[in-house]
Amino acid sequence: MLLLSDECRKKGAKTDLEISEILDVSLVTIHRIRRQFVEEEFHEALEEKPRSGRPKHFSGKDAAQITALACSTPPEGHAKWSMRLIADKAVELGYVDTISYQTV
Repeated sequence: MLLLSDECRKKGAKTDLEISEILDVSLVTIHRIRRQFVEEEFHEALEEKPRSGRPKHFSGKDAAQITALACSTPPEGHAKWSMRLIADKAVELGYVDTISYQTV
């Protein structure tokens, strides 16, 4: 994001709208990152800060495994995966210790 907005690029700086489309991020995110870069240290703009609220229970790897499961062939006797089937199978396969169908 910061590199695309750099005016010293050979091809020149991209506009915020172009950066938003290229990186699939909101204009608000672009402005926040740029402000952090100017107001704080460089590494502060690159690292996510802890967020308020309940911490995540599942990692990106967990989510990827569950997504792959949902995209796989459903169990015999089922035309498609249901949220409950995915939740049960994810626990059975050891992807997670516990997960509700609402979380899936």
